[in-house]
Amino acid sequence: MPTWNSRGLRGSMLEELINRTNEKYREKSLALIQKIPTPITPINIDKSNKQITLAYFDQKSTVDYIGAVQGIPVCFDAKECATETFALSNVHDHQFRFMKEFEGQGGIAFLLIYFSGIDVYYYLKFSGLSVFYERMMSGGRKSFRYDELDPSYIIPHSHGVIIPYLELVNKDLNDRDI
Repeated sequence: MPTWNSRGLRGSMLEELINRTNEKYREKSLALIQKIPTPITPINIDKSNKQITLAYFDQKSTVDYIGAVQGIPVCFDAKECATETFALSNVHDHQFRFMKEFEGQGGIAFLLIYFSGIDVYYYLKFSGLSVFYERMMSGGRKSFRYDELDPSYIIPHSHGVIIPYLELVNKDLNDRDI
């Protein structure tokens, strides 16, 4: 059974904060974003109470969150990083492809990264992720450093909303060549 120190639960607090933020956005009719459950394959089921007692995580999931912001399709994945270097191995090929296809259909895709060592939430728009991903695929670094990021996409600390990322969705939209 996983402990609170395990890698598997590392992002659970981040996801809880995002879930609470999304609930606030829903209550204010600003956005409707849902957490996508991680797909599992049950191995053992206790028939007496119909509970799964043993399962494994399926490898192919898309992103953590999907929904709409004022009619605009949005998807994102939440990542936590204890250092100021983010390993691109945290973004799986199928996730990158899904986000690329999502953007190709007119949606907005991004990573919401929490750099826990410096207490910074960051909105990494898909075009920025693509630059780092393509660099890796061309034989370059398999990570990026916090100091390589555009500081204008740091998510500000705010009262009322826990992680106010909608401001950065709006900035992302405004910064695009339309």
